[in-house]
Formats: sequence, structure tokens, C-alpha cells
Amino acid sequence: MDHQDSTVNPMSRRARGVQFWQVARRACQLAAAVDISFFFLFHILESPILAWINVGSVAIYAGAYYALQRRLNRLAISLIWFEVIVHSALGTILIGWGSGFHYYLLMFIPALCVSSMRRFAILSLVVVLWGYYIALDILMWFIDPVQPVSSGALLGVHLFNLSIVFAMFSYLSFFYMNMVVSAQRKLRKLATVDSLTGLFNRRHGSDMAEKEIARFQRAGHPVAFLLFDVDHFKLINDRYGHEMGDKILCEIGRLIPAQLRTQDIVARWGGEEFLVILPDTGIESALASAERVRKAFRSYKWTSATGESVEVTISAGVSELGQNDDMA
Repeated sequence: MDHQDSTVNPMSRRARGVQFWQVARRACQLAAAVDISFFFLFHILESPILAWINVGSVAIYAGAYYALQRRLNRLAISLIWFEVIVHSALGTILIGWGSGFHYYLLMFIPALCVSSMRRFAILSLVVVLWGYYIALDILMWFIDPVQPVSSGALLGVHLFNLSIVFAMFSYLSFFYMNMVVSAQRKLRKLATVDSLTGLFNRRHGSDMAEKEIARFQRAGHPVAFLLFDVDHFKLINDRYGHEMGDKILCEIGRLIPAQLRTQDIVARWGGEEFLVILPDTGIESALASAERVRKAFRSYKWTSATGESVEVTISAGVSELGQNDDMA
């Protein structure tokens, strides 16, 4: 596999887009939960305006989440931006800069950086966000809070906002990283595993063989190879159909490893060819391994989709690596 599937490659724009929207959905849930907490907090602090603003915020996040579920992504992002920008400004103007509502604006910066937008669009939005943040800061130097609260209450709101922003930053960062790690695992699997049989593909099998050869040449550890070939596979395909052929290959992907050790490496080498790498194994043990596989094939009852018995046999080549041998 020489190419990388853009849906799995975590560095591709498409994959970053998928991950971004997953994070956005989770952020809507968290933000709505925070606003519900604010509703009760500001009722306790006797600030009803801010309390009821949070009811509207919950409704906006519910709408944004619904839009994301419907893949109305632009509408969802517009709602999220509107809510955070307006809510931050209202909270700051009503009870002061010290409330810390402006911290929520900073959460847009990492969100923009992991989005799938083009760099110019990201940079433009960051500049706009910076300008808005500075303007709000300057404004609060010249006006007093409209609905001030006590210094103790202000400190409590400040610490609450600071803690929530810190927690959301941390949680969403871990959530995003887990998605990236999962995508990387899928990418590695696509690059090394044959999709039909679940065995390693030829490229990875060749890489593993070269490593074992290098280990043999460096330290003298013996290594043997088995090469299995399904006999008359084309005739089986022609007579019983390609579905039967695929079924046989899938079953081989289960049968061969079941007769081997956990450290042995099995790869699909070609259409109906399978390479087995036997580390720390001499010729006698390799022959015994090949015989176990042969017996497993012989005892297995192969049947077609119509229930007809199908004869499936394999041929095997066995080789122990010599001092001057390679994979050529």
C-alpha cells in the first residue's frame, strides 16, 4: 500500500475535519452542562439577568448540536461563535472583567488550529478574535460593571470560570489526542495488514523477513521460512466462484497461524501464496510446522455455498536461512 487513506491519515485535511466535528459535538455537550450550572450559580448570586442568559445559551448549544448531527456544520459553528462571543461580552459587561468570562474566547484558538479550514481563513479568524478580545478589554477600562456583585462573589465566579476553561481545555485536548492515536492505529493497520485475510501484507512480511535476516547475520540466530501455495486455486475460482475463493483465503488466514507459535509471522505473499517466518527455528522444526499446517488443511471440511464438498490442498516450500542468503 503506497498511498494513505485520507479518512485515516490524522494529518490529512479530511481526517482533521472529521475529528474537529467530533470535538465540536462534545464541546456543545460540555458547554450546555456548564451553562446549566451557571443558571443556578447566578440565581444564588442574585443576578437574574445572567441566570436567564444561560437558558438562552443552553438552547443555542442544543441547536448547534442538532445542526452538527444533521451535518449543518456552518450553521452549528455560527451558533457556537455567536453564543461564546455574546455571552462573554454580556458576562464581562454585567459583572466586570474580573469575572473571567473572557477566558472562553481563548478556547477558539486551539479549535481553529485543528480545524480543516485553510490557513488564511484560520489566521484571519484568529486576528478577528484577537481584535475583539482587545476591544472588550479596553472597553472595561472605561465603563463600570452594569450589575456588579460583591468582591467575594466576583472571585468565586472568576475561579469557577478559570477552572471550567482549564478543565475543558484539558478534556477536549485528551479527547482529540485519543482520536488521533486511534486514527494512527488504523493507518498502521491499513499499511501492514491484508484486508481480506487479516494477515500481514507482502510489504510488511518482506520488512519482517529482512529484520530476521539481519538478526541472523548479526547474532547467528537461526530463521526458517515456509511458503504455502494453494493448489489449483484458479480452477477452484472458475468452478465455484470468487466468493468461494475468498472464503478459502480467509479460512487460511485463520488455519495457518493456529498451527504456529505466537512469535511466528504469517503474511499473504501473493494471490494464493502465504509466507511464514519462523524465528529461532532450524530446518527440522520448520518441517514439523509445515506438517502441522498440512494436516490441518487435510482435516478441514471445505464446502461450497451449495454444500458441495470442495477439495483444497496446498504445496509448501521449506527453507532455513544460510549465511549468504537474502530475500532476493
